[in-house]
Amino acid sequence: MPKEELRYGEDYKFIPATSVASGVSIEVLPDLYCHTIQIVNICLVGNPDKKEFVLVDAGMPKTADDIIAVTEKRFGANSRPQAIILTHGHFDHVGAIIELVKHWNVPVYAHEAEMPYLTGKARYPEPDPSVEGGMVAKMSAFFPNEPIDLGGHVQPLPGDGTVPHLEDFRWIHTPGHTPGHVSLFRDRDRTLIAGDAFVTVRQDSLYKVFTQEMEISGPPRYYTTDWNAARESVRKLAALQPETAITGHGAPVSGEKLREGLAKLAREFDQIAMPDYGKYVQ
Repeated sequence: MPKEELRYGEDYKFIPATSVASGVSIEVLPDLYCHTIQIVNICLVGNPDKKEFVLVDAGMPKTADDIIAVTEKRFGANSRPQAIILTHGHFDHVGAIIELVKHWNVPVYAHEAEMPYLTGKARYPEPDPSVEGGMVAKMSAFFPNEPIDLGGHVQPLPGDGTVPHLEDFRWIHTPGHTPGHVSLFRDRDRTLIAGDAFVTVRQDSLYKVFTQEMEISGPPRYYTTDWNAARESVRKLAALQPETAITGHGAPVSGEKLREGLAKLAREFDQIAMPDYGKYVQ
């Protein structure tokens, strides 16, 4: 693997946010494991019996030790993933990525359009604390937003939609929340790893983030910059009629609750998800 220096942005810092689900692990399927790091989910995809697995997303800043501990609890001491797949590059999904890459020496994959934000070349648009929403939205001005630089450790996902080391999954471009946001889908059992294309908790509300009240919602408002693309991404995922979904925030959901909730979100996106005001609302 490349030896160049990896670095976070100058604004990288621990964020003292938590929820009642922090530290909770759920075996959603025999080969799909969801763990909540403070307020965000990571996924371990792979059967523990085979010891071959992939990590999807990399949690909050300064949580690498927690992620390594969860991984070793699931797959055994000194286990390591074959790769890390990023749904996107926001701070709460890449918070421990550098420490994990150094510890495991594994490749990282993301959509081509996310590469500038993961190689130090560009920063995301500023989060919008003025957007309609609750206290988390107001706090978003303090979230890390400088680009990280993974250098040659990160590479684009294959252009044919395949996911490295996850032969049953395909990646789906679901932009809106970020330009290169992706979701992962397995057709044979309609399993969806949605990232932040939609979530199952109102992520702008501090109370709902803390209590993790289940509610199929649009992407986090304070960080979503293209609402037209976000709407189309939700409709694309709803058309798949997923049976099981893990989202970036909130509890896993399945069955009718998922299908009906996602169908309603797709149908009434402007009323449910889109804020009435904010600097990225057209």
